[in-house]
Amino acid sequence: MRYQLLGRTGVTVSRLCLGAMMFGAWGNRDHDQSIRIIHSALDAGVNFIDTADVYAQGESEEIVGKALKGRRDDIVLATKFHGAMGDDPNRQGSSRRWIIRAVEDSLRRLDTDHIDLYQVHRPRTDTDIEETLGALTDLVRQGKVRYIGASTFPASQIVEARWVARERGYERFVTEQPAYSLLVRRIEDDILPTCQRHGLGVLSYSPLTGGWLSGRWRKDTGQQESSRAGRLPERFDLAQPANQHKLDAVEAFAQLAEDTGITLIQLAIAFVLTHPAITSAIIGPRTRDQLDGQLAAADIELQPEVLDRIDQIVAPGTTVNPVDNSFDNPALTPAARRRTP
Repeated sequence: MRYQLLGRTGVTVSRLCLGAMMFGAWGNRDHDQSIRIIHSALDAGVNFIDTADVYAQGESEEIVGKALKGRRDDIVLATKFHGAMGDDPNRQGSSRRWIIRAVEDSLRRLDTDHIDLYQVHRPRTDTDIEETLGALTDLVRQGKVRYIGASTFPASQIVEARWVARERGYERFVTEQPAYSLLVRRIEDDILPTCQRHGLGVLSYSPLTGGWLSGRWRKDTGQQESSRAGRLPERFDLAQPANQHKLDAVEAFAQLAEDTGITLIQLAIAFVLTHPAITSAIIGPRTRDQLDGQLAAADIELQPEVLDRIDQIVAPGTTVNPVDNSFDNPALTPAARRRTP
């Protein structure tokens, strides 16, 4: 396993971060099996774990907490807040009211006295970033949180958050968490350069694009069934032209992987780790076999000619199906672009 500094924090993390979204009701319901998978990742050198309160409504955090008993001090533990945690409209979002409650709930589920990296899961347009940063700064000063980060923030909001933090004397976001893969490269255009200029660590998620680059989605296998396919037809329904374009790209990447002598999964994860702005790639296994297949990509280095062929299949800075991008620019919504009476 290789390691890298997390932005400018001085903290060293593994190049692969174990994502815990698939532990619990959203994926593997067997707690003991999930704990064994976590232990296998730690034994392989992973020292970075990312979860969120909304994953299976807290169940993922509970599993991670149980898995880290006796090993907590050796792990950089990250979680996120923002998603709805009940029917009450105030049990979600980025307000001070909710952040103060959400962190206590996460600390209890994780069975720990502090969170190493506490992240805003999604940006908001209805909550002042000053409100959010002020609450998070209080948590850092109380010792409940060590560092704060953002997820899926547009470049302009990353910069705005840093400006507000500097002007108000608040803690700064030290990381950004966007989607990034062979099929989803939009962040190369502005988000990754912005993170590099400001020294933010980047822990990118979905290097397999929700399973598209796992080997399951091929021309000869047709439409695949999954919980995600049912919830997100715009990303997985092969009747949609943009997803057919994704399938064409997957076929080309599968051939490239074969020509290179590695698996498609290894090609996908190694590509993400090649970009100099990426600190860690978040992998999200549901089974031990999936973990083993993804860990095998940790030490692969792609040669320039392979990277050139990748760029020919999907051009830098582009996403094959735009709905796969991890962020939406609020300035491009119809409400923001059209005057109403």
